[in-house]
Formats: sequence, structure tokens, C-alpha cells
Amino acid sequence: MQFTGIFYTKTHCNFETQINTKPMKTKNIISSLCFILSLFILHACGQNKQKQAANTIIKENKIHKSGNPYYSNTDTTKLNISNEEWKKVLPDDVYAVMREADTERPFTGKYWNTDEKGTYYCASCGNKLFKSTAKFSSSCGWPSFFEQENKKSIVFKEDNSIGMERIETLCGRCDGHLGHIFDDGPEPTGKRYCMNSIALDFIPDNK
Repeated sequence: MQFTGIFYTKTHCNFETQINTKPMKTKNIISSLCFILSLFILHACGQNKQKQAANTIIKENKIHKSGNPYYSNTDTTKLNISNEEWKKVLPDDVYAVMREADTERPFTGKYWNTDEKGTYYCASCGNKLFKSTAKFSSSCGWPSFFEQENKKSIVFKEDNSIGMERIETLCGRCDGHLGHIFDDGPEPTGKRYCMNSIALDFIPDNK
């Protein structure tokens, strides 16, 4: 009886231990999976940024992107490139905005609150879009301009998405989505070109 009692007690303790350790093991597995997933996301984001930075060089007042054969700050030839091809040469975040008309969150873009002198270009094809002298401070959270570089640098299209009537702005060379234009800008044009920072490249005047 004593042996039986000891055996029962030992077995019961082991049973409790197994019951108690199962939730701990499950919790540890979930924690490990979450940690691995976080590392994967950070690695993917880092690779995207490294890809863009490594392929972009500013030299002699021109931007050179070795991974993008369609990019030029001087060539104004109209491009007719499929989204499938753009997908191969653009970083994922640039592609989402410029080819799928996504919108970056306000107050997050790198150009929304800058006043450095220079010139802004299309991030996809290098087309000249704005001079910094046409940029003005607005409270919308995106970089704003009152005048485009020339009549052909930006083209327009009606946008009736999300239940609103707006005018979409597209790069005049590659038809990449830039943002929208509104009639609440300053003089002399009264226009506000509301742009996505990620759709823009910038060359300072001192480069």
C-alpha cells in the first residue's frame, strides 16, 4: 500500500508537471515565432532601404540609379513601361505609391517640412517636377507646391475613388502617381500640389 501510495503520488506529480509545462511550452513557442517574424519584417524593410540607398548616387547635379535603366534627370522621352517591369526596378514602397496610387501617412514623409533649396524629381523616372522656390509650408502633412516645373512635367487625371472628386497628379514622363492638386494654394497660382515624399527625389543646389 505504501509503495502504491508513493507511486500514485509520484505519477500524480508528474501529471501535474506535464499539465503545467504544456502552457509554458506553448507560450515559449509563440514567443519564439513572434520574435522570428519580427526579425524577418525588420530584415525585409532593411533590405528594401539598403537596395534603394545602394543604387542611388548623386553626382554632378544628377541622380544615378544603377538598378533602374529608365531613370534620367535629363531625358524627357515619354515612357510606356508595364507595371510588371516597374515592379522589377522600384523599391516596394515606391512601387506601392507610384504604380498602385497608395498614399503615405501625413507628417511622415522626409520632404513634408523641409525648406532646403534645390530641385525635385520623379522617384521612378527622374523627370524634373518642381523647384524648391515653388514649395510652401502647409498644415496638410505632405510636401506642397504651388507651381510645377513646366507644363509637361506633370499631367492630370480625374480621381473619383474613396467617394471623392479629386484631380490626381501624374508624372508627365512615366505616368507615376505623385499625389493630388487642390485649389487652396497661395498666389500666384492658387494651387496646392499635394505630393507624396516617397514619389520625389531631391537634389540640393549645392550638389
